[in-house]
Amino acid sequence: MRARIYQPAKTAMQSGTAKTQGWVLEFAPASTREVDPLMGWTSSSDTQAQVRLRFETREAAQAYAAEKGIEADVVEPKPRKAVIRPRGYGENFATDRRGAWTH
Repeated sequence: MRARIYQPAKTAMQSGTAKTQGWVLEFAPASTREVDPLMGWTSSSDTQAQVRLRFETREAAQAYAAEKGIEADVVEPKPRKAVIRPRGYGENFATDRRGAWTH
């Protein structure tokens, strides 16, 4: 049984960093998905692919994997650059504007 341990990235639908601080242990799919010929639904006999465990730290996730005998690959998160612009949106409402406000 293989799994990967990673820190989830920020989704495109949110501006904050909620649910990105913890670590996730996710199992790799052991079998391929099959399409049901009658209904067209996709199914799989692999129930481990549905399991996603959350941990506070990477060490806790690695300790759990070692305790249960799970081979786990750790994926290091890529560092994010802060998106802070000096005088960004707030500049539209500043009282010390130098020029006239235009569109």
